[in-house]
Amino acid sequence: MTTSSGFSGSSTTDEVLSGMDLSGRRYLVTGASGGLGLETSRALAARGATVVMAARNVSKNEAAITTIKEQHPQARLETLTIELGSLASVRAAASEFVARGVPLHGLILNAGIMATPQEKTIDGFESQFGVDHLGHFLLARELLPLLVQSAPARVVVLSSAGHRAGDIDLADYNFEKRVYEPFLAYGAAKTCNVLHAVGIDQRYRDQGVRAFAVHPGVIATELSRYMTPEVLTSLIERLSERPTAMAWKTPEQGAATSVWAATSPLLDDRGGEYCEDCNVSPVVDNDSQADIGVVRRAMDSDRANQLWTLSNDLVG
Repeated sequence: MTTSSGFSGSSTTDEVLSGMDLSGRRYLVTGASGGLGLETSRALAARGATVVMAARNVSKNEAAITTIKEQHPQARLETLTIELGSLASVRAAASEFVARGVPLHGLILNAGIMATPQEKTIDGFESQFGVDHLGHFLLARELLPLLVQSAPARVVVLSSAGHRAGDIDLADYNFEKRVYEPFLAYGAAKTCNVLHAVGIDQRYRDQGVRAFAVHPGVIATELSRYMTPEVLTSLIERLSERPTAMAWKTPEQGAATSVWAATSPLLDDRGGEYCEDCNVSPVVDNDSQADIGVVRRAMDSDRANQLWTLSNDLVG
């Protein structure tokens, strides 16, 4: 690791945020109604932050708020309804939030789908590329002016060690020429998440907005809800093949790197990096058997620019 934070893969959200006062800070978290998004929201709110819980299911989001309020009655929580698979929904949500006239100090792009059967979004994009990357790209693009106004601010993009499983083909992002394979498409989407963070940081660091990509770890959450039994078996086999087995994390441990990347003073003058286990990770040359680290191709500034241009064109 290239940062000595004092934390590790077993650290929890509350340990990472211990002693911090986030009063007066506002964070928007996508996928906030469950799993890592719920724990990320809870932990930030527990330290005094105002948290905008963005999710597609209104009733589930309301239940999540109730859960947090039971533990932290003074929690400052706001809601935003968004369907990342619909560009129209993302635009509407972004417009609604901007119209509130409040600052935004952190954007945590947490929501996602994983290793789905071959499907397309309502706008015609391969579902993992469309939801995990394009929807978040548009949301960030629309909110970045507000983040600049509120600077210093940060964007945290949830990627995964799964970025090693496949690269993005900028000429065939919809798998119209290649045979579709769930983990290849997932790897492509997660590579896009890293490149997105690199692209944001390149463009906005001089305006006070820094961006980080995060690998949360291996956690049993609803992310696996689209997987067939065969795909789940394949995932377990892939993980077991690594020389050092990836330990399963609790949601409190899994969300720790997200809140660390969003708040740590150690990162005040850094950005465009990939974090895991509450530290900045090294860049590795290949994805063969590396236990930690981000593959160099996912950090390439030229490819980040190419993806930014393509994404900008695709969302209109």
